[in-house]
Amino acid sequence: MTTLVCTSASNAATPTTQTLSFASYPTYPTYPSFSSYVKARRPVLLRTARSLTANPSDAEDLLQTALTKTYVAWERIEDHRALDGYVRRALLNTRTSQWRKRKVDEFICDELPEPEGTPVGDPADHQVLHDAMWRAIMKLPARQRAMVVLRYYEDLSEVQTAEVLGVSVGTVKSAVSRALGKLREDPELVLAR
Repeated sequence: MTTLVCTSASNAATPTTQTLSFASYPTYPTYPSFSSYVKARRPVLLRTARSLTANPSDAEDLLQTALTKTYVAWERIEDHRALDGYVRRALLNTRTSQWRKRKVDEFICDELPEPEGTPVGDPADHQVLHDAMWRAIMKLPARQRAMVVLRYYEDLSEVQTAEVLGVSVGTVKSAVSRALGKLREDPELVLAR
């Protein structure tokens, strides 16, 4: 989960190198009960992790981090029957921490990637057209109104509309055609264009 930010070349910092020594890391004992727990419960815990993230790879990383935290605290966990709850809490806390500390990567580029502003119309004009359209639709006979709403507002196909209303596909085609003709001639919609 990284957010890319573009900075100019003059603001870019020079990279630094760091050498890590593994001798400074603590060593932990092995727990056979932990290994058997992970083998038995991993699929269930992975489903929980997937429900917390949008990406399956992020879910696996999240579960690995939560299991690492569980492993470090293994001796302190008194009731091993409640391990699923402990790991789920570790998953949730880890995910919350990741969300709060989203990493921002910066890279050098010549031009900023923001697109040119597209002109946006006045929302009031859009609402006026929307209201005029609904008033015109409400003037249609009930059957034509139902077909227009199902076809264009609910985005059903002609076949699906015919099935919903219990009519033939040809009936839907002809009724929608007549309804669109009436809408094109509606004086409110002509003025709104």
